[in-house]
Amino acid sequence: MMFDSALPKTFIVENCLFSQGKLTDGRFVAVKQLSEASHQGKKEFATEIETISRVQHRNLVKLYGCCLEGNKPLLVYECLENGSLDHALFGKGKSSLDWPTRFEICLGVARGLSYLHEESSIRVVHRDIKASNILLDANLNPKISDFGLAKLYDDQKTHVSTKVAGTFGYLAPEYAMRGHMTEKIDVFAFGVVVLETLAGRPNYSTKDENKVYIFEWVWELYEDNRPLDVVDPRLEEFDSEEVLRAIKVALLCTQGSPHQRPPMSRVVAMLTGDVEAPDVVTKPSYITEWQIKGGNTSYMSTDVSGQSSSAPRPNSSTSQTSSPFLSSVIDEGR
Repeated sequence: MMFDSALPKTFIVENCLFSQGKLTDGRFVAVKQLSEASHQGKKEFATEIETISRVQHRNLVKLYGCCLEGNKPLLVYECLENGSLDHALFGKGKSSLDWPTRFEICLGVARGLSYLHEESSIRVVHRDIKASNILLDANLNPKISDFGLAKLYDDQKTHVSTKVAGTFGYLAPEYAMRGHMTEKIDVFAFGVVVLETLAGRPNYSTKDENKVYIFEWVWELYEDNRPLDVVDPRLEEFDSEEVLRAIKVALLCTQGSPHQRPPMSRVVAMLTGDVEAPDVVTKPSYITEWQIKGGNTSYMSTDVSGQSSSAPRPNSSTSQTSSPFLSSVIDEGR
């Protein structure tokens, strides 16, 4: 492999070291290597290889090769020129994504998940859908990446009980509380990504020393018949009908009960307008409960062990958090 001097040599994404290079055939690649701070081991690397080598879709990142020898395993991926969605939306070098681009990003991610859940020869739950795991190519087409936590599932079973792993802020209630895993946990996380893409802000932020959670904010606007106020103020022009459709889909996807969340194939149909997106009238109980309790909730009161790679670990001695949606990473099993 040869490296192009015009490209940045290395960059770090969630404790993984990436090097940009170029193959002898001219293709640019991203080489993923575990950093010393990462808790992901060879087992998770092997899971990532096995999963992504068995699924192929235009909205999934392509794996070109791997090396598991030695203490520093490597994965060689296609290089996505425009980085991650979170960087584009609210990073230091955030881009000015117009509405059609944002809508197509949401639709592309939905199609990728629909393939994983319903169309692939193996059924896959990604378990870590979030804005930083959505990569954008040269044409800003989205590609789902990082399959290190992915699990195969049997759609004949109601759920699989497993260790909780993923990112606070994107975790479905039944998974965060009881470790119940179905494809509907990806649906929930997708709904969060849609809201972030619409608003141009992360699901959790601090403003004037007050914690602001995107779920509360969006529901307040929705119930006040001002749903379009969710839209990122940087968007001077947008399709009101598409935006409202996307908001309804996001609110459906983030319902508290997995049975109330639509399958991803229906999400795609609602986003494209082939199926009408119904009005959402039921505010999830996880929001009303934490509002009643003044910000403290049983949703995340049980300690979930794991190390955080991007934010402080929840304090297990206090056993309660200020919100069910924190922006730190659970690295259980990594």
